[in-house]
Amino acid sequence: MAPHQVDNGRQQQEQQKQGSSSAGGGGGLGGLGKTPKNWLMGNGAFEARMPHHEGIKALWETKWKFPCSKSLYPFHDGLYEDFAPSFDALIKANLNDMTSPEWTRTFLSTGVAEQLISEGDKIVAKHDQLPRIEASERGKLREQASALYLRACCIYRIARFPYITSFPTVNDQEKWNAWEKQKEVYLKAGKLWEDTPLQEINVPFVKRKGEAQGEKKESIPVYVRLPSGCRGDDGCPVVILMTGLDGYRPDNTVRCNEFLSRGWAVVVVEIPGTADCPADPADPESPDRLWDSLLQWMDTYNQEPHPTREEAWIKTFDMKRVMVWGLSAGGYYAVRIAHTHARELAGVVAQGAGVHYFYDQKWLERVDGHEYPAQLTPAFAMKHGYNSVEEFKAGVQKKFSLLENGILDKPSTRLLLINGTQDGLMPIEDSMMLMEYGSPKEARFFTGALHMGYPLANSAVYPWMESVMHSVRG
Repeated sequence: MAPHQVDNGRQQQEQQKQGSSSAGGGGGLGGLGKTPKNWLMGNGAFEARMPHHEGIKALWETKWKFPCSKSLYPFHDGLYEDFAPSFDALIKANLNDMTSPEWTRTFLSTGVAEQLISEGDKIVAKHDQLPRIEASERGKLREQASALYLRACCIYRIARFPYITSFPTVNDQEKWNAWEKQKEVYLKAGKLWEDTPLQEINVPFVKRKGEAQGEKKESIPVYVRLPSGCRGDDGCPVVILMTGLDGYRPDNTVRCNEFLSRGWAVVVVEIPGTADCPADPADPESPDRLWDSLLQWMDTYNQEPHPTREEAWIKTFDMKRVMVWGLSAGGYYAVRIAHTHARELAGVVAQGAGVHYFYDQKWLERVDGHEYPAQLTPAFAMKHGYNSVEEFKAGVQKKFSLLENGILDKPSTRLLLINGTQDGLMPIEDSMMLMEYGSPKEARFFTGALHMGYPLANSAVYPWMESVMHSVRG
């Protein structure tokens, strides 16, 4: 089913003029951004506390054991056998706090990650000894070693789960050490992708303002992958992938491969308040400076003089075909950039975005009992630069809501909104509300699906992105 295009702007403007409001009505959106009386996910689901919050045994048996057995989020790239011993140990110890050092140590103490890395290193050594004429065998060995390295990365991901940040300082050194190890091993895997190798680049953060000075905050770490043979006079189309609260640059291999298979480059970047991002999470305008710097760098990255056309350049990226895809917490920044940088982008996908209602105090009072595997509000409080959950709940909507700060009234580029109607993290009201403001939007909502609209969401996203890229070709 194709995304729908909706324009309720005129109706919404008339309601504003008349001062009308549906707040306190039977259900649906609260008028002009007010708290809904009845959330669209249903009051029963809104008030409920899901069983996986009862402890580690419940988490494993009711929520994580199945996706682990199928290598699904957050166990993508991993295997069940890599994790079962750790969860057995956690359950035996009744260790229920993901944020504790003991959680991280449990996954690292098994030695499974180190064993996988060692096996991968041996395969790489064997690969390097083969003559290049043995191309087929060398390719098989690269795939084997890459898979082993990615399995190790998945272990480090769960070890540093659910959240890390380095701004203004590292929030958890043990989890940060696991994060550094994950990046190190991921680069080992990325070097084996010969046709589309992984590049780690520190982009100059030239537009920084309130961010701390010093080497660490002077650059934006990104991962770049280019499709084979993408270079041409105009460069190749490119997707900026904005990551979320707990999934970062090394956690999106499959999605990046989807882009590359379509001939698109990909730039993966973390959002303010997470992992290595240098932007000040407490400043609502810091992402604008972040994207200014990134887009400026992309426009000039790795250019070469044209061999036949005087004063012309061969570009890496086709800046007429730049798209953004924001995932979960990254969806907020996708919606924002769709408005603040509308003229520089061909289109934006905001998947599972929370832009206003997510910050509502009533929602935040219940969200910790919904589908996220850990408590959500402590991580989001830190991610937004607050010192406590109480301060976060009391002040975040006024400060960060894209409705409150007027962003949604601006014109936007083409914007596709994707989510499940039963999302218990970022309420579907946030995606629906966007239809009432600014430029016409496009959307695909999946009835009964939870956060992000999985498992069917991608079936709507990729065709839409293809159509947008095609529409601006040449």
